Amino acid sequence: QVQLSESGGGLAQAGGSQSLSCAASGRTQSAIAMGWFRQPPGKEREFVAAIGWSPRNTYYSDSVRGRFTISRDNDKNTVYLQMNSLKSEDTAVYVCAAGPRWGTRDIVLGGMDYWGKGTLVAVSS
Repeated sequence: QVQLSESGGGLAQAGGSQSLSCAASGRTQSAIAMGWFRQPPGKEREFVAAIGWSPRNTYYSDSVRGRFTISRDNDKNTVYLQMNSLKSEDTAVYVCAAGPRWGTRDIVLGGMDYWGKGTLVAVSS
């Protein structure tokens, strides 16, 4: 089992920046892929970004590409999400996820076996 604990989040201004972090513990060798999803108010959960063991391996959703950056520190078993140029539509509960496989986008997204509890990011316009 992998336990995921998010930190960061809170209130931000539109056009501003905010960063999230997610620390993995437990069976961290199963956290080859790590990523972020979000659930806006009244909507379904959606993919934001994912990263493999190598920082060169990343996927982003079209809605955040160019504004958000995902990174990870393998020594600390921690993944980060730097969010810039925030928009009101970025308001959501952001949830960290991890899985044991890296590959195509579908494999990565479908293979997220472990989930954090989430942290709220609220962007005011």
